[in-house]
Amino acid sequence: MPRILHTMLRVGNLEKSLQFYIDVLGMKLLRKSENVEYKYTLAFVGYTNEDENAVIELTYNWGVEKYELGTAFGHIAIGVDDVYETVERIRKSGGKVAREAAPVLGGTTVIAFVEDPDNYKIELIQDDQATQGLGK
Repeated sequence: MPRILHTMLRVGNLEKSLQFYIDVLGMKLLRKSENVEYKYTLAFVGYTNEDENAVIELTYNWGVEKYELGTAFGHIAIGVDDVYETVERIRKSGGKVAREAAPVLGGTTVIAFVEDPDNYKIELIQDDQATQGLGK
């Protein structure tokens, strides 16, 4: 059966991005490789091995420090045990909180948004509510 393998994000500072995804969000660095000929580095991060779940591919094109995010991409969603506690832990770790933990507008599902060093949005969803939609 087909499955989602990874989502690729271009990042301007790989070390800052790795620090955020590993130290702040608690992911593991699964693998990292450099392509000297084409001047880029790939780092795959996730909560479990790639053969178990989808992961995030961080792509650093050497010398490119910033990207225009555009308007089509929305966010990555992560289920957590306690959104309120997770937001506080991220804040204390130096992470940027873009939306405080609270029920989604028009519903009861508890969510929050944080941003990585490149301003990609990460939605945190109360894990036991993650498949309920608006949670009405």
